[in-house]
Amino acid sequence: MQCLITRSVIDFTRVLPKKLILTRVLKKSSLISSPTIESVIVNRNFCSANVSIKEMSKDMDLYRLPETVKPLSYDLTLHLSTSNLKTGNFSGDVRVKIKASEDVPELLLHTNGLDIEDVQVNGAKSSFTIDQDHQLIKIQSAHKKGSGEISVKFSGSMLGKLVGLYTSKYKKPDGDMRSIATTKFEPTYARQAFPCFDEPNLKANFSIHIIKPKDSDYIALSNMPVKSETEVENGIRVSFEESVKMPTYLACWVVSDFKSRNDVITSPNFADIPYRVFATPAQLAKTEYAAFVGKKVMEFYLDYFQIPFPLPKLDMLAIPDYSSGATEHWGIVTYRETSLLFDKNISSSVNQRRVATVVAHELAHSWFGNLVTMDWWNDIWLNEGFASYIEYKGVDAAHPDWKMLDQFVLDDLHNVLKLDATLASHPIVQQATTPDEITSLFDTISYSKGASILRMMENSISNETFQQGVTNYLKKYAFSNAVTQNLLDEFQNLVADNLNLTEYLNTWTVQMGFPILNVVKTEDGYFRLTQKRFLTDPNAVDNATTPFKYKWTIPVTYFTDEDPVEKLAWFNHADSHVDINATGKFVKFNSRQVGYYRVNYEPEVWNTLIENINELSIADRAHLLEETFRIAEASQISYDIPLNLSKYMREEMEYLPWAVAQTMLTELKTYLLSSKSFTDYKQYVIDLVMPAVNNYSWNETEEDNHLTRLVRSKVLALACSMEEQSCLEEARSRLQKYLYEGVKPSPDLKDLVYKYGMVNGNKQDWEKLWNKFTDETDAGEKLSLLAGLAAIKDESLIHRLLDLAKDDTYIRKQDYPSAISYMSNNPVGTQIVWIYFRENWNVLVDRFGLNDRYLHNMIPAITAKFTTNTQKEELLAFYVANPEAGSGAAARKRALETVNNNINWLRRNKESVESWIENNKH
Repeated sequence: MQCLITRSVIDFTRVLPKKLILTRVLKKSSLISSPTIESVIVNRNFCSANVSIKEMSKDMDLYRLPETVKPLSYDLTLHLSTSNLKTGNFSGDVRVKIKASEDVPELLLHTNGLDIEDVQVNGAKSSFTIDQDHQLIKIQSAHKKGSGEISVKFSGSMLGKLVGLYTSKYKKPDGDMRSIATTKFEPTYARQAFPCFDEPNLKANFSIHIIKPKDSDYIALSNMPVKSETEVENGIRVSFEESVKMPTYLACWVVSDFKSRNDVITSPNFADIPYRVFATPAQLAKTEYAAFVGKKVMEFYLDYFQIPFPLPKLDMLAIPDYSSGATEHWGIVTYRETSLLFDKNISSSVNQRRVATVVAHELAHSWFGNLVTMDWWNDIWLNEGFASYIEYKGVDAAHPDWKMLDQFVLDDLHNVLKLDATLASHPIVQQATTPDEITSLFDTISYSKGASILRMMENSISNETFQQGVTNYLKKYAFSNAVTQNLLDEFQNLVADNLNLTEYLNTWTVQMGFPILNVVKTEDGYFRLTQKRFLTDPNAVDNATTPFKYKWTIPVTYFTDEDPVEKLAWFNHADSHVDINATGKFVKFNSRQVGYYRVNYEPEVWNTLIENINELSIADRAHLLEETFRIAEASQISYDIPLNLSKYMREEMEYLPWAVAQTMLTELKTYLLSSKSFTDYKQYVIDLVMPAVNNYSWNETEEDNHLTRLVRSKVLALACSMEEQSCLEEARSRLQKYLYEGVKPSPDLKDLVYKYGMVNGNKQDWEKLWNKFTDETDAGEKLSLLAGLAAIKDESLIHRLLDLAKDDTYIRKQDYPSAISYMSNNPVGTQIVWIYFRENWNVLVDRFGLNDRYLHNMIPAITAKFTTNTQKEELLAFYVANPEAGSGAAARKRALETVNNNINWLRRNKESVESWIENNKH
């Protein structure tokens, strides 16, 4: 569970009434200074103690439905006819069959933003009240133990939002606008579409009926196949077959004029599955790749889980306006267009990989999440962590040449290790009650740390045991709900008795953070490993307590040059150390960086590893690059070690190490922007990368494989970012040919051309690129063009882009966070965006809502490169002026800690890095 050791300013705003918001009172009375504000924000800690949020505020109980009444089935009718699509209004009625385990004085359902017009219980009209604060209908009707039925008539609006039931629009090739109706319910948005029991463990069967337009181009889709279609007064009534038991967040329906690509998923052991991929008619050709990869992935999952797909059909849809990447609605998976559509003529290899991984992620949910659902949102990692891991297996099955299992470290592990090394992290399993708290759980920890822990566990218990444990778990809890312990029990049944799997995994799930293993050579020749919590800020103080006192049970892997076969040794959380006997020229711990921990050696061992770096695998080379820079960042080794290691990159040609090097070397550049050594540093990196640039060049061939295309873009981007003149000139030349001669850059180089070609662009160039952007209909291409527009050095054009971004006509609401990120990543735009963001915070809240996690993630994105105390004070002042954080409390804390770490880095490391650069420049 999660607890608040010290209630911060932000926490009080979620518990107390608005008139009692503490920060405003303190600010007016001048009794609080910025350091005090910072301390209460930073000391908002999470722990696994026996104190819960509910005990701190009984008000939280009011968000949960009582356990005494459960839904059995829904019969739901929605009016989404032509007039509804034009006005953006909808109406409907729902009949919910229920069962009460005891007599109850009133009945409760969730609702949010709906107009409730009539409520009946067992056919009798009932009075009711709406509790807006807790999003509930309170029906004043006593109900006896046993079965019954609640009927509700309601109406609402589909406008101005991207969750619940909403409208999405797109422009047809002839210029006409088309409206569709679609849904996005996870985690707590079904209550915006119909009154319901909107909690994951309240599963029920759904019979859904949609009144769609009579226009023959429009179709209605839902989780289940169509049962019947009947013409009614205002449209066509489409009824769907009754669904299997599922939670409200998996229900879905779409009314659109989309067209589909049809196929069948086959398996030697299970029945065929009708399979369709939908998109707007003009973009149907772009569904070919998603259809291919989805079919390959599903065939793999059917074999891997050894459990049939639980529904009679599978649809995937590309929605023009979509708040997240995709949602796993059962049998009807909905995606943002950039996550499903791929056109080899304009989409890059990165775009292709994005489509493959998102499709594989969402389809994995068909079993892990949909068939077996977490009992409550505190175990969301059971859904998202598993899907985030198994997606790599799915894509690897479709594209074995991509080496996806190695790429896990880039896309998931490295990012979450950086976050989890701060006090802004939280445990994988934590308590959440309010909609804001639930929304905030959908973050890097639940997804990427959950996936990383599963990857480490599989490596420690064997692939076969892991796979069998997953299948056993899914079969046992099919169509039901489960908690973390249920999964661990199934694995425990398969592993040796001397391994307490629950204790092992709990050290990783109920406490945040991770360890660093310090390795020293003992007098008798053993390697002695001790552990302590790894924090980027060596002076950080965490007042939280955990049952394991920030110690972990660690499956330590290692190999030597004499014995390259991976070995495993256990380091129990209760032990002070573990001794390992390994001989050879070198030993490397954490083989392939499968373990969720860091390793620090004595300087001479580091030097030996550096000297023998070319004897290591690609994955191990990438590991040492990432690890040395991160340990140096935390001041636990000298920066001489990662920088000396980086010298070998002159010989490196592989994608994985260069992807890591680009991240690390670019971060260092940010710290050195105002340094006397800035020019020398850029030249050093240019010297490192040019052999790879010359090897891959700007010239592509049809023989280039997927990884070749990826590494080419990485090394060229690094050279351009360091202002290597030939790279910038080539990018500029290609952009000019595109803008003035119509010669479009290749898909894999377009992002470089748009961004670095515009770095030295002028107003005329910008206007032409803007016209390309407004004329473009492909969602992925629009994002690439948007990144180019945001790279301009002209401040007036950054201001103009900010102003244009307010209009959904130009930049869709879903793409606004990306636009903000692109502009703030431009050194010219950082302060401009920050001032704009602060001055327009209330406008943005009105547009997105305090529950929108993408709104709050803009704060750490904008402030990521802040390095001064003045910028830090501005951030703190913003928190005081706008204390209501909604679902963004964690994002605010993350932003503040990043700024603190940036400031401290300059204090601790700038001089030593400058000295190294001075001694190694040519």
